[in-house]
Amino acid sequence: MTRNEKRGTRNGYFVTGTDTGVGKTLVACSLLRAFANRGFTVAGMKPVASGAVPRAGGLVHDDVEKLIAAGNVDVPREHVNPYRFEPPVAPHIAAARAGMRIDLDRIGRSYDALAARADVVVVEGIGGFRVPLGPGIDTAQLAARLALPLVLVVGLRLGCLNHALLTAEAAAHRGLELAGWVANHVDPRMAAAEENVRALETLIGAPLLARIAFTASPDTAAGAALFDTRLLD
Repeated sequence: MTRNEKRGTRNGYFVTGTDTGVGKTLVACSLLRAFANRGFTVAGMKPVASGAVPRAGGLVHDDVEKLIAAGNVDVPREHVNPYRFEPPVAPHIAAARAGMRIDLDRIGRSYDALAARADVVVVEGIGGFRVPLGPGIDTAQLAARLALPLVLVVGLRLGCLNHALLTAEAAAHRGLELAGWVANHVDPRMAAAEENVRALETLIGAPLLARIAFTASPDTAAGAALFDTRLLD
């Protein structure tokens, strides 16, 4: 059986969010583990990361390390994370300070290298859907360049309805498929959380893949159990 026969025609997903800090890494790692639990080989990717920490051997980013740990195939780190910056600022600012230009084709080649080694590649975006990456390019264009179905992480907090619907609309405007969305309770004190989730179920034209309860210590193994990845097949 070929990989495409095993997985269908898809072998990747792009995890985007309504904002920064909404749980994209948790969702990406949980999806990797959920697919691995079904017997697939999996690899994570974070094309651009800012806020890395200098350590022996170079810069290390916590999200990248989590994605590598959630995978189950040996893949080169430079493909998992082609661009890594130390300043915890927007990536286009970090790249400019480093005298670098983020190249979407380079990211595409890294993705292709990962996809050649794994049944499923889960790509974690940067911040929200329209975060600038450099002059004239942003994460929406990155998602379009990779041409992957989107998984939208909605951080459940005040304002999430507007942010979620605008993101879904922006994705549709670019011809991108929204494969599903995740409700992540990032604010345990959010009023009318149930009503907000029900509204989004009605208004977002894609299935709710999982609902993640607020926790101070997120666990990807527990997160994986929430996902029925057959909804993405």
